[in-house]
Amino acid sequence: MEKRIIDLSEEPASLSVHLDQLIIRRGINEDSVPIEDLAALIVAHPAVVFTHAVLSSLCEKGSIFVLCNEKRMPTGMLLPLESHSTQSERLTAQANASAAIQNKIWKYIVKAKISAQARVLKMVLGDDMGLSLMAGKVRSGDLSNIEGHAARRYWLGLFGSSFRRAPMAQDSANRLLNYGYAVLRAIVARAIVSTGLHPSLGVHHHNRYDAFCLADDLMEPFRPLVDITVKNLIEKRGNEIPLDKDAKASIIGGIISTRLKSHGESRSIFDTVSRIAASLAENFLGKNTKLEFPDW
Repeated sequence: MEKRIIDLSEEPASLSVHLDQLIIRRGINEDSVPIEDLAALIVAHPAVVFTHAVLSSLCEKGSIFVLCNEKRMPTGMLLPLESHSTQSERLTAQANASAAIQNKIWKYIVKAKISAQARVLKMVLGDDMGLSLMAGKVRSGDLSNIEGHAARRYWLGLFGSSFRRAPMAQDSANRLLNYGYAVLRAIVARAIVSTGLHPSLGVHHHNRYDAFCLADDLMEPFRPLVDITVKNLIEKRGNEIPLDKDAKASIIGGIISTRLKSHGESRSIFDTVSRIAASLAENFLGKNTKLEFPDW
């Protein structure tokens, strides 16, 4: 069964749990969803109410609860506290990982991210603007900041010279990207926790105010999934797109419907990220020497 992401942003709702089903009441209408099928529940409308059992059941089934602010943008997450039988061992290995291990992991992440960006540009422009070549030059820790150099070419090719990627910007493209990245971050954080690692202990991101540094690291190669979805949405609806129900549904659909190829098999984003998180844990434990990201 494919996992689902539900966004409650358009109208008031009352949430409760009955027989492992999430009950969603909107006025006289009532829907039910098996909690074990939920990857994430995003609550954006200020008049959504829920019981303690909703939060408890989501955590027990390994789902995430995402809270949004008055602008309907995700601002916080509730994650399961314990999801793996050897969590203590893995957390210790993660916390004690050497700089050499962290730099090696970051190299694989950056290389995979730039390679994915190259594929997006190839799809959009018919030319990867040299990004495939740049990906091959990434070294341990990316001390030459090839990621940054590639990003400048990438955004220029994808959205044009007038676009500036800025998380705080309020133009349509940046707002749509922010929402998509927040959904992707939740998916990755869920996978990290389920494999016994802690999302706060990053290998490259080390912001003292960021509770999801490792999620921010591991999601990098998957950001282009959001980018191409937003690009297609803008081409379909124009440059001035509100972050409405249809736009959110398109972004979520673009993320979770994409099939990623790994070892000759087609996998969902949930399965793919979970496998990479498990491989990351093996790296921290010294049982693996490489991170293999999918092709798409």
